[in-house]
Amino acid sequence: MPRPAARPLIAISSRPRNPGEVQSWPDASATVMQNVYLDALWRSGADEAIVAPRSISVDDAKQYLERMDGLVLVGGGDVDPQRFGQVAHPRTYGVVDTSDDLEMSLMLAALELGLPTLAICRGLQVLNVALGGSLHQHIIDAPGFQHHGQPGEGHVRHGVEVEAGSLLAKTQGGATRIESCWSYHHQAVDQLGEGLIVSARSDDGTVEAVELAEAESQGWMVAVQWHPERTAANDPAQQVLFDELSRQALDYAANR
Repeated sequence: MPRPAARPLIAISSRPRNPGEVQSWPDASATVMQNVYLDALWRSGADEAIVAPRSISVDDAKQYLERMDGLVLVGGGDVDPQRFGQVAHPRTYGVVDTSDDLEMSLMLAALELGLPTLAICRGLQVLNVALGGSLHQHIIDAPGFQHHGQPGEGHVRHGVEVEAGSLLAKTQGGATRIESCWSYHHQAVDQLGEGLIVSARSDDGTVEAVELAEAESQGWMVAVQWHPERTAANDPAQQVLFDELSRQALDYAANR
């Protein structure tokens, strides 16, 4: 019997920390999650299930997600360039194999299940690579790209142009521009993964959002390159991404 879904249960990926990286736990590893993600989910009416980083198969990820109503893949370090057939750029940082393994499996399982999914920053990159796409490893090196925030240099805010009629546009009440997006990334989509379409770009042409080309049959999945959780508490255009995920998760729970 399906679990009652007064509040949908959303799985959310997390980040690992090695012994010594948490000051009060010098001899223990840890799993961490920024509260801004959890707060945005709570405001949306959802409960969260934090998924610890570990290497699991797609089948194991599917079994786990069958108990969930939705999924969030959060930001973090770089996707290992070896996963899209490239040698790492000198500015590559934060690669964690277990995180790559877990999030690739979660994403492929979510696609198989049609599970409502919001993928954020690194999460968009995981989606693109999982579907055979590639990434610009350091967009500052590419002609015409602007600063989007990067390690050691802080974040920026910029607008994005949204494709009319896209799932992203529908979350915005049909609006085709989001004026202020909190951005912190130096990788970005290069070759688009199979079955994906671009639903937003920044003014320099950087891919800022993707979604499934066959969303009606494959399920609700929105992936954004910026960090909506950072400003969602005060910006309805960002909070509504979490609100719509929760609404989709409720529908999914009621109809599966």
